[in-house]
Amino acid sequence: MSDVQLIDSHCHLIFDNFEKDLQDVVLRLRSRGVKKLVHACCELNEIPKLKEISHKFNEIYYSVGLHPLEAKKWELSSKSILRRSAQEDRRVVAIGELGLDFFKSANKTEQIDALIPQMELASEIELPVIIHCRDAANEMIEICNDLSIKGKCPKGVLHCWTGTPNEMEKFLDLGFYISFSGIVTFPKAHEIHECAKLVPSNKYLIETDSPFLAPVPHRGKRNEPAFVENVANCMADLRSTEFITIAKESSRNAEDLFKFDLIS
Repeated sequence: MSDVQLIDSHCHLIFDNFEKDLQDVVLRLRSRGVKKLVHACCELNEIPKLKEISHKFNEIYYSVGLHPLEAKKWELSSKSILRRSAQEDRRVVAIGELGLDFFKSANKTEQIDALIPQMELASEIELPVIIHCRDAANEMIEICNDLSIKGKCPKGVLHCWTGTPNEMEKFLDLGFYISFSGIVTFPKAHEIHECAKLVPSNKYLIETDSPFLAPVPHRGKRNEPAFVENVANCMADLRSTEFITIAKESSRNAEDLFKFDLIS
């Protein structure tokens, strides 16, 4: 595996279930060829810990942002805090994870009020966004279209893709990348399989969303970045190509989006 390089474009490692063995988790991801990962931020109070582990482990880059299910925590000062956090640490490669989630919460107005300023901030400071979108594709597309007309729609990725091929095309038309998680390995995820087959080779990423959604054959276990290899293998099968092709394409796309190479 040493000649293979993978990028886990979305994970969470500061949760309690990684507290006792994070060093071992990092050793395992290194052994599986994971050269970089993006640790997504869910709320602002995570930022100090994200900064700490990104400077401890060279593979770890991170985002800063507020998850839609935490929208009630958005305050007038939040945008300036995110701006400062992003600009003071070059390990920050994105704003997010932000977005809309109408599956678990119906506070639509509150979520949009937290979403728009974060999207505008990303556009202002020229960072991509990591978008969480669940049962809200039409609303998210409409918001992105409106921002695009105003010249304020940043680049970004739809993480942990669970949408339809039609929805995917609309996000692709807006210039977004699509990221496939362990869900793509699930046998009954037929629409996601179809998306994985159709997505252009220069527009997809792969991720684990650790510790959630462990891929086959690890279902039911704690997910971790080393398992992004299983996502890549499944993508290769679905796209009738080689594992190394998926590794190269998805890593190149992640580099293009997150601009790791610009970070010293």
